[in-house]
Amino acid sequence: MKTSYKLFIIGLTALFASGCEKYVEIKTQGNLVPSQAINYRYLLNGTSNFESNPNLADFASDDINIADAAQINSLSGSLFYAYFINSYTWKPVIYTLGSTYEQDDNWNRMYNNILYSNTIIAELPSATGTDVEKAEMTAEAKVHRADSYLALINTYAKPYNSSTAASDLGVPLILTQTVTQSLSRPSIQAVYNQIIEDLTSAIPALPASQAYNTLPSKVSAYGELARCYLYMNDYANANRYADLALSLRSTLNDLGALTSVSSANYPRRITDPEILLSKTAYGNALSFAPTALRLSDDLLAVLGTTDQRYTLFTVPASTISSTYTGRYAYREARIGENRNVGPNVPEMMLIKAEYYARNNDAANAMLWVNNLRIKRFKPADYIPLTATSPADALSKVIDERRREFFCRMLRWWDMRRLKSETAFQKTYTRTVSGVTYTLAPNSNRYVFPIAEYLTNLNPELEKNP
Repeated sequence: MKTSYKLFIIGLTALFASGCEKYVEIKTQGNLVPSQAINYRYLLNGTSNFESNPNLADFASDDINIADAAQINSLSGSLFYAYFINSYTWKPVIYTLGSTYEQDDNWNRMYNNILYSNTIIAELPSATGTDVEKAEMTAEAKVHRADSYLALINTYAKPYNSSTAASDLGVPLILTQTVTQSLSRPSIQAVYNQIIEDLTSAIPALPASQAYNTLPSKVSAYGELARCYLYMNDYANANRYADLALSLRSTLNDLGALTSVSSANYPRRITDPEILLSKTAYGNALSFAPTALRLSDDLLAVLGTTDQRYTLFTVPASTISSTYTGRYAYREARIGENRNVGPNVPEMMLIKAEYYARNNDAANAMLWVNNLRIKRFKPADYIPLTATSPADALSKVIDERRREFFCRMLRWWDMRRLKSETAFQKTYTRTVSGVTYTLAPNSNRYVFPIAEYLTNLNPELEKNP
């Protein structure tokens, strides 16, 4: 922003502040007063301000395989769906500059969440209210900010590598809202450090529980920390915080007791006992043509047909469209709301399972996997998994993560963190309209590009390769 323009904005702000001062000081009984802490509670209660997470990962992961010409033509023939097909084919440009849809709403939404969080953190200390209530609301805002940065760093930056994290580019770290902001990119390590600082400093002031899963509590922070450390490849700390989360909440929904799923018999996201903090993928539920998520043959082979996650949360193509084939994800349509991508009880259990597998304890790894699986099958269909070695246990843990989290962001995050491990390396290919696209383990396309609209406006915002 040019200096003269900045000064103009500052001057205009000052003019309005002086001209309206006598009005904002009037405290009308029964109405909200700007300086009161209760205003920030209302802001935190607005789930639309904080709940969104990026959705690009769902299109890029190997969970899906768009194979039908009718669906491909619908997605490819409209600029509105360009982000979907461009993410699906791992293109170096997701949002084409100069088009109607040149802005990245995923990026914008995350920084909007951060703006709200920063405003609460900065303004609450001078608000009228008790120290306890102000500390609690500040802590909630810190959890939301940490979640947004964790989503951003796993979307627009390289996977964490301890040997290069201090030099690899992260994402702009905005912690205060000012008239101008530097959008230079600090290191990945700096961003992760801030995430950990926000979460650990928030824990003492957070309540043990909240009325709704959209409001952060201690278990939310523990869950976010467990997830954060997993994607830093720090399995000991991931296990530690997963333990703390499970000590507060460990309930699983028993899918084996259900013959169908609907909003009438399945808990809503805000009260689901499995969810530690409700976060949703940006945009609409992807259960209808043309954006319905067609499951890959690879995923379906891992899932199996006796698994209740297959029976209850997927449908044949005919449910979506008479011109489609295969099988589709349908959890959102069954329950009637968007998919949760926030930390949850099954995730904590599988983090513990992975910790044991990576520490040569196959028996305990399978114990935690089976503690989850017993609630994912009808009793007659349940067979405990066994492992012949820690390596075999780790493979089974990763497979279980695929079954549990398909089409919910984490598979792409897992593909990113596992691509440097020989046992999980794979080259993926996709063909769309006669063109074949490849994603190799060393590909730069494991990092989503920052929209050109943003980098053109902000020259200090370095592009991803």
